[in-house]
Amino acid sequence: MAEELALNAPAKIQGMTPKEIVAELDKYIIGQDSAKRSVAVALRNRYRRNQLPDKMREEIHPKNILMMGPTGVGKTEIARRLAKLMDAPFIKVEATKFTEVGYVGRDVESIIRDLMEASMRVTKQKHMNEKRAVAEEIANEKIIEAIIPGNKKSSAPSGSNPFQFIMGGGRATYNKTTEKIEEKPEDSQTSLAREQVRQQLKDGLLEEQYVEIDVEEQPKENNLDVSQGGTIQLGSIFGDMPKRYKKKKMKVKDARRILTEQEAANLIDMDQVTSEAIENCEQNGIVFIDEIDKIASSSGIKAGIDVSREGVQRDILPIVEGSVVNTKYGPVKTDHVLFIGAGAFHVSKPTDLIPELQGRFPIRVELEPLTKHDFYRILTEPDNALLKQHKALFGTEGVNLTFTDDAVEEIASMAFMMNEHTENIGARRLHTIMEKLLEDISYQLPDVEDKNIVIDPKFVQDKFSETIKQDDVDRFIL
Repeated sequence: MAEELALNAPAKIQGMTPKEIVAELDKYIIGQDSAKRSVAVALRNRYRRNQLPDKMREEIHPKNILMMGPTGVGKTEIARRLAKLMDAPFIKVEATKFTEVGYVGRDVESIIRDLMEASMRVTKQKHMNEKRAVAEEIANEKIIEAIIPGNKKSSAPSGSNPFQFIMGGGRATYNKTTEKIEEKPEDSQTSLAREQVRQQLKDGLLEEQYVEIDVEEQPKENNLDVSQGGTIQLGSIFGDMPKRYKKKKMKVKDARRILTEQEAANLIDMDQVTSEAIENCEQNGIVFIDEIDKIASSSGIKAGIDVSREGVQRDILPIVEGSVVNTKYGPVKTDHVLFIGAGAFHVSKPTDLIPELQGRFPIRVELEPLTKHDFYRILTEPDNALLKQHKALFGTEGVNLTFTDDAVEEIASMAFMMNEHTENIGARRLHTIMEKLLEDISYQLPDVEDKNIVIDPKFVQDKFSETIKQDDVDRFIL
């Protein structure tokens, strides 16, 4: 059983050591090595746990992580990249959006229901990808059928009224020759035409041609909320409703994509998908609870809004501790879900959380404020670096945008200085500076004569000369 679970673990994470996980996170996140090490070990421990016998595996619970640090230093990005690396069910929630039971607002059990929905999407997509090759063949045949219709005709039972037969009021008489839908054998001309169309489809010659196909209508979900956070699907009360289709005209390339999705969905076993999704949610799910410091009481006086804050903490406790939450797909155990809490904790402290909740986040990681050198690296090193994004955007207009090293240093210095003298918003400050810096050039595109634009330190200083005064930091407006 342990070997089977290990094989079912996400392929991306199998065999990756904590060092390799950190190296993968380094492609997108600068600095914060201690936080990366903690999440890498937590991730690897899941893989190690799956190698153990059943009895021992059930006893090992994930060590939840509490990240502390100012906004914009990478707390959310670490959790998001971690989940993407694992290809695991992942959701990010704001602790401030939940209220104590009895108040108007979202209850904390909706966290697990949302996680289960995410797990269903991940698992269903995985099964559909496995069936995609077969589904695409069926889709191509349907496109051929739409371009060159076949010779089919349905024959009604002779000597009977179909409505009488359905209602049981008449006697149906069937001839053996008319019992099923009759199909005339295709003549050689139709068969030849279909072969030609099949070859043209394979060669990609019909991609822009329009074709009329039957597209499945997406039913509206009629879910009735009930107490205890459960939902009842009204369709399930009356049985599954038959699928409805409508004719739609579209290009062959779009028709293939839609038909492939439809056929892949029809080929998978939804009972198996649901069963795997529940197991995936329970064993691999990751919940990132942001702004957890906002539900901590910053003083010893428990009155007013602090009462509701403590109530939310008490409601979150059983979810983090391990309980069973009813979802529309079935009960989900939270014992082995990994919870990552995060907050700035600039007003309150982790010790302001109720002791029981503190104990459920045994790993504490403090993220450091970003330095000038960090800003320079954020602008240049990651795979999704901000400078690379802007160069790509300008490239779509035929413009070659270049930044000198000194200009990048100047932008990094400006971001660091602004965060020091005004509100510290971390790396998000770079977005503000870059948009302001390139606003005029971006507005004039594509009507510029010089297609090679070079950003140097003088350009940066001139752009912000009126905005920033060294002798008057109160005038910072970015």
